[in-house]
Amino acid sequence: MFAAIDIGTNTVRMLLAEVGLQGLTPCCYERRITRLGGGLCPIKGLAPDARERTLCALRDMVATMAAHDVQRLRAVGTQALRLATNGTDFVHAIRHELGIAVEIISGDEEARLSALGVREALRPQPPSCLIFDIGGGSTEFILLERNQRRFARSYPLGVVRLAESSEETDQVIDDILDRLEKDLHDVKTSVTDTTALVGTAGTVTTIAALDLEMTDYDWRRVNNHRVSRERVEYFLYRLRSMSVSERENLPGMEKGRGDLIVPGLSIVSGLLARFRKAEIIVSDFGLLEGIVLDLAAAPAN
Repeated sequence: MFAAIDIGTNTVRMLLAEVGLQGLTPCCYERRITRLGGGLCPIKGLAPDARERTLCALRDMVATMAAHDVQRLRAVGTQALRLATNGTDFVHAIRHELGIAVEIISGDEEARLSALGVREALRPQPPSCLIFDIGGGSTEFILLERNQRRFARSYPLGVVRLAESSEETDQVIDDILDRLEKDLHDVKTSVTDTTALVGTAGTVTTIAALDLEMTDYDWRRVNNHRVSRERVEYFLYRLRSMSVSERENLPGMEKGRGDLIVPGLSIVSGLLARFRKAEIIVSDFGLLEGIVLDLAAAPAN
């Protein structure tokens, strides 16, 4: 049994899974919205209440792992821990209290692992795809061609940052997409008419759950679900006029994501428009599954 933990800007997630000849089989999945990056201060770093919420979630996950035969674990931290001045201190506190060694990974490593997980979910695998992983503090973009990475980069575009920023959301998104197109051009590659647009992580899986009107989330139905540009625009238009509580009462909406879903929809809408795509393909698999597959492929110590 392999275990993966992702301490993200918005959510702490854990996956317990087995890897065999038939691929990856999830055995247990837990997630908790802790908003670790909420109220992140450039000088003081992570807020004390955000740290405590995250520690509380990790305590519960450690208890779950203790009830299973976990042979190998990898725990990673992403954008909030990369940015926070006290990120390393928090990692030390987690290790001291819970015995978990958290690795603060780079944006490039996050992109690599996310692509590994997404590839496992896609059936059939498109010959070319631009994968986007929208997090709370950053978005990773990976361009695959025949399963070869042609491009991978992380950008400071996240739903928590957008929700808490005073900047104009659409302008921030446009600026990042300008940078993405320039960076793709600089490495002499591009998104073509045949390139599929594939999304992973909480924003995109929530859009799929909304589209499917799920009352009970089922990753099997979410994997490879296609959401049209018209549906994305419909949800963006409809949810903008709703209160946070009204959004969170919708079938498929996760509690704690009500203020983040509109910035997330804005990112997806911007991507569809920028690259002139008619739909997105959704992958429930991503960073966690990539970590598990990476662990399974690595020689045991």
